[in-house]
Amino acid sequence: MSIINDETYLRDIIISFLLAGRDTVASGLTSLFWLLSKHSNVVSAIKQEADRIIGENKELTSFDQMKELNYLQATVYESMRLYLPIQFDSKFCQNDDVLPDGSILKKGTRVTYHPYAMGRIEEIWGEDCLEFKPEIWLKHDGIFFPQNPFKYPIFQAGFRVCLGKEMALLEMKMVTLSLIRRFQIELLTPPSPDQHPRFLPGLTATFSDGLPVLVRNIQPQP
Repeated sequence: MSIINDETYLRDIIISFLLAGRDTVASGLTSLFWLLSKHSNVVSAIKQEADRIIGENKELTSFDQMKELNYLQATVYESMRLYLPIQFDSKFCQNDDVLPDGSILKKGTRVTYHPYAMGRIEEIWGEDCLEFKPEIWLKHDGIFFPQNPFKYPIFQAGFRVCLGKEMALLEMKMVTLSLIRRFQIELLTPPSPDQHPRFLPGLTATFSDGLPVLVRNIQPQP
């Protein structure tokens, strides 16, 4: 932003980022709050971290504070490992190519990969791959540690990494932090341990019945 002098051009770029992430961020937040409704311990851990870094009943005041919220970052990443906004993607070969496993691809071949399934493969994530555990993204000192993007291709990887990645993560963390510190959010239909959401067909994962919730204000009265 500091090297752009044309404010109209800069405005258009920002708007395009916001619009491009509208459906995917909404999808990611829906899945995240569905998971949080089943894991009150994770909600408590996020609140405790925020109270320690930001201050109890105080507002976020800087981007530096947000960067210190390692458990919140881990929660968002773990949520999208299990229920990512874009569950599959495809690429087309511009030229003949060979995959790392030796598979020969001809020019024009369509290759589809399925990150939704990848997040549930024991060989990649271990025997507890179906469990929601933000701690797997943290080092022993509690610092967030990202995985190889080719193992976790939620935002793609390499030269094709999503340009809006950091903005999408910031939006999800800001909304999540703001809501759980002010409100108690409960599903109208309490989730069972073996319950899983159903998605509508489409490029962006959307809950087929939405996410009906009951919202209670927990903000202390002045």
